[in-house]
Amino acid sequence: MLASLVEQTDLVGLEHAHTSGVYVKRDLQIVGGEGARLQDIAGRWYIDCIGGMGAANLGHAHPAVVAAVRDQVARLSVCPELLHNPVRARYQAALCRAADMPRVFLCNSGAEAVEGAIKIARLVTGRAGIVAAMRGFHGRTLGALSTTWKCAYRAPFEPLLPGVNHVPYNDVVGLAKALNRDVAAVVLEVVQGEGGVHPANDGYLRAAQALCHANGSLLILDEVQTGFGRTGWLFAHQGQGVRPDLLCLAKSIAGGLPMGAVVMGERVGKLPPAAHGSTFGGNPVMCAAALAVLDVLQSTDLILRARQRGADVLAHLRAHLPPAAVRDVRGLGLMIGIELRGKVAPVLQALQARGVLALPAGRTVLRLLPPLVISDDDLWQAVNTIEEMLTDAV
Repeated sequence: MLASLVEQTDLVGLEHAHTSGVYVKRDLQIVGGEGARLQDIAGRWYIDCIGGMGAANLGHAHPAVVAAVRDQVARLSVCPELLHNPVRARYQAALCRAADMPRVFLCNSGAEAVEGAIKIARLVTGRAGIVAAMRGFHGRTLGALSTTWKCAYRAPFEPLLPGVNHVPYNDVVGLAKALNRDVAAVVLEVVQGEGGVHPANDGYLRAAQALCHANGSLLILDEVQTGFGRTGWLFAHQGQGVRPDLLCLAKSIAGGLPMGAVVMGERVGKLPPAAHGSTFGGNPVMCAAALAVLDVLQSTDLILRARQRGADVLAHLRAHLPPAAVRDVRGLGLMIGIELRGKVAPVLQALQARGVLALPAGRTVLRLLPPLVISDDDLWQAVNTIEEMLTDAV
């Protein structure tokens, strides 16, 4: 009877009536997906360059993830970390091997990973201060929000965590000036996603690592969006020649299911009992999905392909997009930002009408996060649609 009632109800109106109100929703109902395509309630298919806001690196309904989840949920769906679990143990070992770091704390989201990393840094160093970057985005819970730069996110919730200092990104001198003996950690993204898709300059993260070591601070790298092949490396910092002390992961870690992780380096050591915790962290269904994701990424050419296709797309866009409409094209792998000379919102609407879904990164940046499984045909169709639309608009 309930199903019948819902079927006869205006579902958009139903959602508007009961949602919290914090999301500005597009006029689009998505009911299915396969690979790098999404289907709306009318049966129309779209090329997905939203990619679950970075959580769908393996696309939608990936067979390996579906099979792993089905098998595990039929066996055991809940097992808190006060009990041992073989799926969790295998995933912890596999993730630590992949990151070349000895220990991991499993949680449920990117914001939780950042919160955990901040707590761990304070605990290990005995210090309270945090240095983060202007334009950086690390989440919306109070601790993570304190390290996020954008005033519109922060102001309604102040006062936030004290002792957080924001410095310009890619500015080694500015970072050095901000460090003192009260700084527990420096928190940086390898590519600033929400801040406009700004990659780290060559040598910046290595300099940040050296400064942290000299100051007795920890280097926290937020790879919530850049992890799991997105930039053409399993983890983006691996292409930068750095070793973080704390690595924050989430989004595509479990094929679109909610999961996060804080991977810990040698400088962190093993944490004391009860220093942190999570009811759902290390959930066996999420771990099974995450194991499947890691296996696919490590046994296929998807990561190398992301690096190659991303370089091709960046080169094409830089050569063909009209300067009258576009200020800059930036990115790494299949994480691409097109900085427009006008607002991005009408461009996103026009792309949706043409069957391509994309993201903003601020008011003027068009962000592309297609699943790594996207076909060449779909990738270039999306690129050509963007090129044609921006050229026609000039």
